[in-house]
Amino acid sequence: MHIQRTVFREDHEIFRATARRFFERECVPHQLEWDKAGQVTRDIWLKAGQEGLLGITISDEYGGGGGDFGHSTVFTEEYARAGIAGPAFGMHSDIIAPYIARCGNEEQKRKWLPGACSGELILAIAMTEPNTGSDLKAVRTTAVRDGDEYVINGSKTFISNGLLADLVIVVCKTDPAAGARGISLIAVEADRAGFQRGRKLDKVGQHAQDTSELFFDNVRVPVGNLLGEEGKGFAYLMAELPQERFAIAVTAAARLETALEHTLAYVKERKVFDQSVWDFQNTKFKLADIKAQAIAVRLMVDHYLAEHMRRRLTLEESATAKLFATETLGKALDDMVQLHGGYGYMLEYPVARAFVDARVTRIYGGTSEVMRELIARKL
Repeated sequence: MHIQRTVFREDHEIFRATARRFFERECVPHQLEWDKAGQVTRDIWLKAGQEGLLGITISDEYGGGGGDFGHSTVFTEEYARAGIAGPAFGMHSDIIAPYIARCGNEEQKRKWLPGACSGELILAIAMTEPNTGSDLKAVRTTAVRDGDEYVINGSKTFISNGLLADLVIVVCKTDPAAGARGISLIAVEADRAGFQRGRKLDKVGQHAQDTSELFFDNVRVPVGNLLGEEGKGFAYLMAELPQERFAIAVTAAARLETALEHTLAYVKERKVFDQSVWDFQNTKFKLADIKAQAIAVRLMVDHYLAEHMRRRLTLEESATAKLFATETLGKALDDMVQLHGGYGYMLEYPVARAFVDARVTRIYGGTSEVMRELIARKL
């Protein structure tokens, strides 16, 4: 893209080289087998942990890298550029582990964070329910206090890392009559009686990511598994959602740039009617538009990245970044698939994989419609 990026330091770029080598060596060669299996193997998590690529922003006191969000962003960008789909490293390290680090007590941090950073303890967060999507206040899973334990009942769906997770942060109602103020976050170990994993969900894209249903049938956990304060769960979720949504925008920016590079290489090589696809004015104009869009996305994402590294990114700004980046990516990928012709429909081509994998970015983390609502509230 030839954009002079000023948001990263030298240590970020050194870390970028480490992440890039890891993905090229340990992930890219296995992507096809992961897709066929419908999930990754646990050993890739252990290898990522050994390389210091998990829990990047977690304090080294708990086994983490002690880095900042710039390091996490570099990792996310290299993951996206490599075309990886499967191990939900970002969800694990940048969304779930921070709940433990920021809301957990000292005992919880020492119990769970070292394993999360080494890859021995895979994390998931259970928010979405069969009848509850973006409206988290409407969750029905309950956690009823019984002495020194909570008894959890309910079901969750669309849970990333659902099949491999060792520890699940469950969004549940400890006071069903209190609305948002009755929501709490409770950690549930996967070996608890009554916890059951449902089927692996058959998705349009991201076939290697083990997205599944989870069921809780009178699952008993100690009161000590409560993260933070009872009834403060919704506030904790709202505090972390801007980062989750912005991370999706970061991914979209990198995928857009990578798809453009692949498409430019393809159209300049592919011959149609005795000339390259690039020689047609339509091709040049389409890709000129996409380059302009990619530059706009990149400049916006880097601006908000600098803000977030100063802890100044707002809910509205993260919604703006996610909306613009993912909507732009979706429309651009459709055009780039078209420029590939029939080959654009073949999953062996990076643009086809990107096309199906990226569709969900306009849905998870809050749909585009929810992002528009959040932005409109500030108009």
